[in-house]
Amino acid sequence: MTQLPPLIDTHVHLNFESFQPDLLEVAQGWRAAGVVQLVHSCVEPAEFDAIRAIADQFPEISFAVGLHPLDADRWTATMADEIRTLARSDHRVVAIGEMGLDFYKADNRALQFEAFEAQIRVARALDLPIIIHCRDAAAEMAASLRQIWAVDGPVRGVMHCWSGTPEETDWFLELGFYISFSGIVTFKNASQVQASAQRVPGDRLLVETDCPFLTPVPKRGERRNQPAYVRYVAERVAQLRGESLEAIAHQTTQNARRLFRLDVPASDPAWASPDRLPSLSSP
Repeated sequence: MTQLPPLIDTHVHLNFESFQPDLLEVAQGWRAAGVVQLVHSCVEPAEFDAIRAIADQFPEISFAVGLHPLDADRWTATMADEIRTLARSDHRVVAIGEMGLDFYKADNRALQFEAFEAQIRVARALDLPIIIHCRDAAAEMAASLRQIWAVDGPVRGVMHCWSGTPEETDWFLELGFYISFSGIVTFKNASQVQASAQRVPGDRLLVETDCPFLTPVPKRGERRNQPAYVRYVAERVAQLRGESLEAIAHQTTQNARRLFRLDVPASDPAWASPDRLPSLSSP
């Protein structure tokens, strides 16, 4: 059997309905593809129990808790405390998010900023990284973060599913962020994302699927993305940077473990192999 370099998918949504019928088979697929760890993001705190149940079933999964900017209308005065309490309740919580700003689909800017800044305070108090969603809001977000950093100091984090220009990429690199690329980087017309992937320093680079969304080439015909396909993202990033898949897999795996403070699985540091990972049988 060909050994595959281990990869970490740093952003998944396996609790979504499309995975309910066959999640065991999906897990077999990511293990066979060499995905040794995953970080499960959170759209709203109400998802926490469902995400935790998935992590109970698959020990290679760590997860986050937070409120997505497109759900900012659900923000309440008590939600920051709720997120803080949930994050403290399970050692597998490795980040706050996903959180951020989205001015493409929503115009409730004041509420988005309120939720965003409050979650940064939670992350700082807990010494956790933030997972940032940013769409059509790069300038406003960078300005906000610069102000926050100037007053309170930086918080570590990742710009997830990055689709910004090289100039915008530089803004967030200067702020100390990791940059994570999704299936978008494989799309034919994604020239600015591809240019960004070429300029991110190796020690700030991450890969993800954001599944079930953004299925990469060559699987674009499938409606549902899945963690096994993070390999196609890594392959395209490697091609763009003139590096080997093995080098990109090693670098992004180490970066993910450093950012999220992930434990090294017992199956590592050798190559990933499905028969050396925990059983897929239900608990």
